[in-house]
Amino acid sequence: MTGRRWRAREADLGLTEVFRRRFSLPEIAARLMAARGISLDEAEAFLAPTLKTHFPDPSSFQDMDEAARVIEDAIVGGRSCAVLADYDVDGGSSAAQLVRYFRARGRELKIYVPDRMKEGYGPSALAFERLKAEGVELVITVDCGAAAEEPLNAAADLGLDVIVLDHHLMAGPPPKARAVVNPNRLDDTSGQGHLTAAGVVLVTLAAVNREARKRGSIGSNNLPDLIQMLDLAAIGTVCDVAPLTGFNRAIVAQGLKILRNGKNIGMVALAENAGRKGEATVYDFGFILGPRINAGGRVGDASLATKLLSTENEEEARELAATLEALNQERRARETEMLADAETAALAEAEKRNVVIVGSHLWHPGVIGIAAGRLKDRLMKPTIVLGGVSEHEPAKGSGRSTPGVNLGAAVAAAKLAGLLINGGGHAAAAGLTVEWDKVEALKDFLSDYLAPEIAAAAGEARALSIDAAGAVGTMDLQLLDALEQIGPYGQGHPEPVFALPDVRVCFAKLVKEEHVRFTLEDARGARVSGIAFRAMKSPLGEALMKRDATYHAAVRIKKNEWNGTVKAEVEIVDLALAS
Repeated sequence: MTGRRWRAREADLGLTEVFRRRFSLPEIAARLMAARGISLDEAEAFLAPTLKTHFPDPSSFQDMDEAARVIEDAIVGGRSCAVLADYDVDGGSSAAQLVRYFRARGRELKIYVPDRMKEGYGPSALAFERLKAEGVELVITVDCGAAAEEPLNAAADLGLDVIVLDHHLMAGPPPKARAVVNPNRLDDTSGQGHLTAAGVVLVTLAAVNREARKRGSIGSNNLPDLIQMLDLAAIGTVCDVAPLTGFNRAIVAQGLKILRNGKNIGMVALAENAGRKGEATVYDFGFILGPRINAGGRVGDASLATKLLSTENEEEARELAATLEALNQERRARETEMLADAETAALAEAEKRNVVIVGSHLWHPGVIGIAAGRLKDRLMKPTIVLGGVSEHEPAKGSGRSTPGVNLGAAVAAAKLAGLLINGGGHAAAAGLTVEWDKVEALKDFLSDYLAPEIAAAAGEARALSIDAAGAVGTMDLQLLDALEQIGPYGQGHPEPVFALPDVRVCFAKLVKEEHVRFTLEDARGARVSGIAFRAMKSPLGEALMKRDATYHAAVRIKKNEWNGTVKAEVEIVDLALAS
């Protein structure tokens, strides 16, 4: 009903059968593995991703050994240190790892998170001046700093040591600092460019542990246990939309186990405030905890995320979680207010250009990233939303991209072309600062710059990939258990989509005015229940409510736990009339 083309992933039937037998998988799950390009040699490690298998050698990162030496010197020497973090989940979870590590080594780490409204993104000369005045001797920037040439020059002039731990794309040589650890710097050969800042920090702390062990600074049995920080590395990885392959996959798989242990009292308090129950999943990272952690940086105190994720005081955790919950409600209200206007403007822009850029100085910069993501999903085009504090101040922009289109590189090119005050990012997302009178030129530049990539990726962006076809009766708890082994799912390894051919809707009702709950039935009489979210005012919702045709259904399978009963149900992704 969406008009999207369905594309079946090809799977080797012989490999499918081997997977089915060797790992005792349902046929449809074994086919999924084969369709995702997993080889027989990779299969065992894929189903049980471990840090031992995937953890990179820290020394393979440019400047990593120097960063470890400087941090260990600071800890042993009792130097006053601070972490300067970006205001999103990746920045907060990165900073929290460092705070917890320093605390475990008997040191306190000052927290500095720039106010996005007053200071903008990343480090500034003013931030370094403030930290220097407080007696700080070493600043570690996380999830920012790789492109902050002028601020880092200012820090050097102040006699302030700086270590940069970042992952954003870099177009030129690293800025002046004691160390710049970034797998995306041009001379880095680690092969870990898919990591988020949270992943980079995890590897850095492993390097510091190794340095401490080599020096004998602390007994090996007394070194901080980095395994207990994997939930922090995992939430940064998921919320920054990094591909869940290789090392990232191991971080998230093992980080979920730590999250389920409930040892991070900040995350526990946040889940309780959100009313979340049951076993934690990747969905909790991305859609329950993540938005609430982000809320502080979007519409409140930017340092709340780091404080919540690093606290070991239960009362403080409850207070911070309650504050973030309230800010998240405020964020959602502001988002709703601006989204209708943004959609109208975006639809008009989408007819004219390859890249959609819309904005208003009335739109709060704290919610533009969420709006960009929503609009990108609807329009299937790279989208940037601009907001600001007044028509006289530069616009703050946040962008989200479609598969195969590197928006971060394009924004970096626009900065080099003199169209931006600041800007950067990675393939899937980017941030920028631009004068309002240069927005039209920016629209033309990005549309022209990205035209070849968008043309090459056009079919992929709109196509709906089907992992396997199955009967209604295969949508059961056994399949859910098998799919859990094949997870976690996210960027680069999306949740599976299955086709259910020749089904009819035998029951449908409206839920909360916008969702449709339904039951599908096939020719054999097998039935499965499910829900289509926000479908009522769409062709999909109309089709479900009519119940007068036979369809092919594209679905995701979900676990429904209610009143002690657990069953499998499906979420409709798309419907197509059966010919």
